[in-house]
Amino acid sequence: MLANIVTDFTDKLDELSSHWWFLLVIFIIALLDSVIPIVPSETTVIVGGVAAGQGNQVLLLVILAGASGAFVGDNMAYTIGDRFTRRVHRWADRKPSRRDRLDAAGRQIRKRGGMLLITARFIPGGRTVLTISSGVTQQPRIWFAAWIAVATTIWATYAATLGFLFGATFEDNAALAFWLAFATALSITGAIEVVRWLRERRKAQRTNAVV
Repeated sequence: MLANIVTDFTDKLDELSSHWWFLLVIFIIALLDSVIPIVPSETTVIVGGVAAGQGNQVLLLVILAGASGAFVGDNMAYTIGDRFTRRVHRWADRKPSRRDRLDAAGRQIRKRGGMLLITARFIPGGRTVLTISSGVTQQPRIWFAAWIAVATTIWATYAATLGFLFGATFEDNAALAFWLAFATALSITGAIEVVRWLRERRKAQRTNAVV
């Protein structure tokens, strides 16, 4: 039963991804995912990459659709943060701990800069928090847009190319190509999260040792 559901699902994805308008789907979902992190943008770009590997899409167009949608969405998230700056600051001023956290977020963004924006793009939910925080903490808009352009291009190229490689390798089996590419992307994301957690833990231990 489950196997039939999975097969039907992947067959439907294979059929939909072969149409030209699937590029618009990639753009829209990538845009929405920047503001609503439950939308599966990376999965959609991978599907487009698989379709490109099987000759049903153009890889560069898949990358362009994913990167441009994510770029617009991230800038929308920045704008949302910017619009609510005064409210957030009033809220933070009510408690010293809130003010400290908000100020710390601003310092981290300024200190770690573009690399933080690039890394956060590969962390579901994390990118939304960071892009909105960039607006709230009034990071320079041109600086933000430039780094987001780099981050979204790297992200879309990675996801689409991953799908493309599996799609080209398993040209006659779109379902296998998709699930292998999806599992690989999930494993990479998990590895990034583990490394990030270990680094934060070591940092906290060093801080406690100093104190």
